[in-house]
Amino acid sequence: MDQRPEFEFHMSSSCKYDNNNKLCVEVATNVPGTVAVRNSTTGAAVEFTSEEWNDFLSGAKLGEFDLSA
Repeated sequence: MDQRPEFEFHMSSSCKYDNNNKLCVEVATNVPGTVAVRNSTTGAAVEFTSEEWNDFLSGAKLGEFDLSA
């Protein structure tokens, strides 16, 4: 029986993480077909398929999720 490997989370280099302000998002892409995103404070994670993640990134790059003033 194959077991899925553990996620290897990485924090963005633009994150300003410090012990007093742990407000970062971490992403793991090491499990084939799956992207996991977690909150660095709580450790809570959500998983997406690679296709869902790519669709999200494409939409974000096109401004689909920009907030209007």
